[in-house]
Amino acid sequence: MSLIKKLAGETALYGLSSILGRFLNYLLVPVYTRTLTKVENGVLTELYAYSAFLIVVLSYRMESAFFRYGTPKEDRERAYSTAMVSLFVSTAAIAAAVLLAAQPLAEALQYGSHPEYIRWFALILAFDCISELPFARLRLEQRPLRFVSGKLFNIGLVLFLNLFWLVYCPWADQQGVDWVHMVWSPEVRVGYVFLANLIASLATMFYLFPELRRVVVGAFDRVLWRTMILYAAPLILVQFAGIINSMFDRAMQKWLLPGTPQENLADVGIYGNIYKLAMLITIFTQAYRYAAEPFFFRHANDANAPELQARVTKWFTIASALGMLGVLLYIDVVKYFLAEPYWVGLHMVPILLLANVLLGVYYNLSVWYRLKDKTHIGALISIAGALATVALNLWWVPIYGYTGSAWAALISYALMCLLAWSIGKRYYPVPYAFGRMGFYLLVVLGLYGLSVWLKNWLPGQVIISLSINTLLFGGYLGMVYVLEKAKK
Repeated sequence: MSLIKKLAGETALYGLSSILGRFLNYLLVPVYTRTLTKVENGVLTELYAYSAFLIVVLSYRMESAFFRYGTPKEDRERAYSTAMVSLFVSTAAIAAAVLLAAQPLAEALQYGSHPEYIRWFALILAFDCISELPFARLRLEQRPLRFVSGKLFNIGLVLFLNLFWLVYCPWADQQGVDWVHMVWSPEVRVGYVFLANLIASLATMFYLFPELRRVVVGAFDRVLWRTMILYAAPLILVQFAGIINSMFDRAMQKWLLPGTPQENLADVGIYGNIYKLAMLITIFTQAYRYAAEPFFFRHANDANAPELQARVTKWFTIASALGMLGVLLYIDVVKYFLAEPYWVGLHMVPILLLANVLLGVYYNLSVWYRLKDKTHIGALISIAGALATVALNLWWVPIYGYTGSAWAALISYALMCLLAWSIGKRYYPVPYAFGRMGFYLLVVLGLYGLSVWLKNWLPGQVIISLSINTLLFGGYLGMVYVLEKAKK
């Protein structure tokens, strides 16, 4: 149990940057939905979806290969320098190619009048890619404070620049402040979101300069590089398939929805912002993964490693279910992060929340293929999930609109959980408490259903409904406490 507490502590530290960062980004949701049109929000959603695919190509999972071959201290410097030199060369080449082809790429994406979007994203991705491995080293060396401060620096700068360009400058212009036109133009609008990200990414790379200085070009090891590439190659497919699962809907809805391009982009903007309401689970999962990946590698050879993993997975499910219940019971408050025109998509929140819970459970169920060097099997599982996502989106989005994408995500993650467990028990048997985990999720859904029924029974009584929901939330916590205390 002490190891689980240690993991929980590391998750809390890494989660500070992730959770606080997401919270600060949540503060931008009402800004975006109130200062930008639904079409412009659709542009944001689509282009950031594409960038999620591209960062996989640029980084090619070198951070996972570094965890695998840089964990022994005697091999760390060689593995780090080998990986960083590889990333420097490939990132520079790919970024240069995208910069040169910015105009035709913009025209292919129907942004021909804004090739600067493509150029800005090429630089954002390049800077982020170079920063990724130094951040991974901080995680491996258990230096969460520097990791957290770097992440918060990036997030804080993004937040400040967004508020400056999207809120302060338009207000200052209305007040007749002349100097504001030296740093702001009303025509740029959504482009300022990209510029804020670009400046923050560049500044973060400079923040990591002490870690970047530790790269020794002469320490590049070709034999080790080939080994790391072979290890990471299946993980590239895993992550790429994962991005398809999480981003294919937002990247392709513009092309699949039945309306005009502008109408479709507006719907993409609705879906993308509704998805953000369901991302509390993703925030927790991301923080957990920062701590869990090196944690599982450090304790892979312990005699009780399978039992430890089973307990960790159960507590992860409990925490995720708790977050899901909180969002659902207080959706009447949470929805105000969005402007009212976006509320039309609130019916998707329960579906997307459950989908993200299952995604986190899948991460736990799939740890075995990293520990057992069976990453090719992990790639096949992820590809199966990605194929399900693509097929269901192609089938359902033209018929059911963006709601079809939400159901596709849920079914895809459920399929991946099933495959990860059924295959993994052959290579790395773990005594998962599936009965208890499933019970907690069913209780959450039952409490939400009861909350909806009571809300319909008490129309217009928001305060009373929220008070009842607070009691339901407390009841869930009490139930977990009693059941888990009795199990000790």
